[in-house]
Amino acid sequence: MTTSAVHEYTAELVVRRRLPAADGVVTLELVDPAGNELPAWEPGAHIDLLLGDGLVRQYSLCGDPRVAGAWRIGVLLDPNSRGGSLHVHQRLREGAPIHVRGPRNNFPLVDSKRYLFIAGGIGITPMKAMAESVERAGFEWAMFYLGRSRSTMAFHQELEDTYGGRVTVWADDERGGFFDLAHALADPSEDTLIYSCGPEPLLSVVESASAHWPEGSLHIERFAAKAPSAQTPAEALDRYEVVCRRSGVTVEVADGMPMLDALEDAGIPIMSSCGEGVCGTCRATVLEGTPAHRDSLLTEDERARGDVVLPCVSHSRSETLVLDL
Repeated sequence: MTTSAVHEYTAELVVRRRLPAADGVVTLELVDPAGNELPAWEPGAHIDLLLGDGLVRQYSLCGDPRVAGAWRIGVLLDPNSRGGSLHVHQRLREGAPIHVRGPRNNFPLVDSKRYLFIAGGIGITPMKAMAESVERAGFEWAMFYLGRSRSTMAFHQELEDTYGGRVTVWADDERGGFFDLAHALADPSEDTLIYSCGPEPLLSVVESASAHWPEGSLHIERFAAKAPSAQTPAEALDRYEVVCRRSGVTVEVADGMPMLDALEDAGIPIMSSCGEGVCGTCRATVLEGTPAHRDSLLTEDERARGDVVLPCVSHSRSETLVLDL
């Protein structure tokens, strides 16, 4: 298990091509201005856009991993934008420079005989690359692509034209209501993995509708932190110490201060991005102690093992937490 990275590919790329993909969605093709190849990536990976003034946003790569000279992302203009998507839509024109970091993959494809992809809205971006990958590999797969209307659904025509009946496009305004996920997931399969990305209401329904599937069947990626529930793990201590084994530094965390802030204030080299426990950039290895997980990324198995923690939102249930930092 690797600890959080403090060094990874960071560069200033340029927007070579910008195209509308749907109402409120643009695709950007990013290249190195010197023509150099970009780092390899696999479906499910995302990159950080460093937009200035501390604004960092993550976007899934949706192009072809075999094309080493360009990265492609799709960006929805969020009506409740906190600055990220608005910056992309208003300022990143063709030829514009943009600082990037990555790629990073917290949503990797696991080997399986069959796959079911469930995409909601702009959640199609990682799903598209995944479907193309498993198709090339010769695996069985199907996709449910759900949205409000076809005009807002990027890539739907390309997917239907290329894959036909494997892709079910469901536009609520055409069908007169929401897709019945409970019915679609009623019969669990021992050899099928479900991958889903989209807004939180969709992911909550997918989680509920697939709860009776074999353990480990569902893999999801969230846009934002999941709301706390009554099943939140035991409370964190009000005060605890974080021992950074490799740095030889002990940091005290108290009074609800984010662990990440305390580490950064102590000069511990650790990368961070979303600050919401979603992207996994600050992921650190736990050597001793028991984390109090508050993230929306780790699987139940990872939480149970207790050997990793996302310090941007999580804390400690033990008086001392030893990290490989």
